[in-house]
Amino acid sequence: MDKDVQEYLLNKIKSEYTEKTDTEFDTLMKLDRKIKLPPTIFTYTVGIIGALFLGFGMSLTMTNLGSVLGIGSVMVFGILFGVIGIAICGINYPLYKRFLDSRKKEYSSEVIRLADKLSTK
Repeated sequence: MDKDVQEYLLNKIKSEYTEKTDTEFDTLMKLDRKIKLPPTIFTYTVGIIGALFLGFGMSLTMTNLGSVLGIGSVMVFGILFGVIGIAICGINYPLYKRFLDSRKKEYSSEVIRLADKLSTK
C-alpha cells in the first residue's frame, strides 16, 4: 500500500475516535440549518396535502370512486377538490418565502455577528 494512502487511512481512523469540538463555523452552520429546516418541512407538508387534494379530485372525476363512496354529483366535488388542491399548491411557495423571511429576520443579528467574527479571523 502506498505510504500516502496509508497515512490518509490512519488519519481518517484517528479522527473517528477523537472527541470533536464545535467551532464557530459549525455553530454558524447549525444556526443556518435551524433557520431553514422548519420552513422546508412546512412547505413539503403543505405541498403533499395540496397534491393529495388534487389527486383525490382527479380520482373523483375520472374513476368510479364517487359512486363507491356514495357521492351524488361526482364531477362537482372532483372539480372542487382539484381547485382546492391547485390553490394550496399555488400558495405554497409564497408561504414558504414569508416563513423563511420571518425566521431570517428573527435570527439575522446572530448570524451576521458570527459571520463577521469568522470573516475577521
